[in-house]
Amino acid sequence: MATKLPAFENLLVERRGAQLHVTLNRPDARNALSRDMVRELLTLADWLENGHSISAVVLRGADGTFCAGGDIKGFMASFNSPPPAPGEQDSIARGNRGYGTLLTRFEALPQTVVTVVEGAAFGGGLGLMCVGDVVIATADARFALTETTLGIPPAQIAPFVAGRIGVARARRLALTAMRFDGAEAMRIGLIDIVCDGRVALEGVLIKLLADIDRCAPKANAVTKRLLLASTTTPRDRLLDDAAEAFAQALRGPEGREGVTAFLEKRRAAWIDAI
Repeated sequence: MATKLPAFENLLVERRGAQLHVTLNRPDARNALSRDMVRELLTLADWLENGHSISAVVLRGADGTFCAGGDIKGFMASFNSPPPAPGEQDSIARGNRGYGTLLTRFEALPQTVVTVVEGAAFGGGLGLMCVGDVVIATADARFALTETTLGIPPAQIAPFVAGRIGVARARRLALTAMRFDGAEAMRIGLIDIVCDGRVALEGVLIKLLADIDRCAPKANAVTKRLLLASTTTPRDRLLDDAAEAFAQALRGPEGREGVTAFLEKRRAAWIDAI
């Protein structure tokens, strides 16, 4: 299993101890999601799914903009693509579905994912934002589901937005393409923390990462898996799975270390290892 971080052209990736800081890096295009960027994010998901002692992932955009959405120039190229042969999937549908795969995989990463929004989070960028476990943004950040103004639906994005704020609120955003700021995003539950400017944002991020560092990485990964499963798994089965996960954790090195550290009134070893 490879342990070295892959090289990227559209992402800036920096490891800081147990944290991985990932920056969407197409500033000239307001960090719009090109096919190459999506492929690189999928490659990064491959790497992160194998752990590599990373407990937290910070996802943000370069030059004060999170992500302006899909690459509209890429959409233009689709106009000239040949229609599918009988019985074959449309190549446009296949490409669109690939973005849903990316969102699904990022949402399910074993790490705690923090998305940091400045500037704009439109369309596909808003969908990518929604896969974060914690979302923070500046008060003057701008948000919108803009797809319907282009004559297309937010096909792969809608389920993730609805999962975060509920179907009723997602309908309002998607069917009006309304634009709103960080305060409104906070009010409807689209983001978790709103900050008054970049300095405050960076301070909140530092505190948030320190809080995550206090949590045992494998315990966080199991907790995240159980919470995501709670929307699709019957309650009794989920509780059975949770009981087995609890027993394995308590018998494992993290459970033993965490309980012992608490009783001995000291920091757990995973904090000091960072």
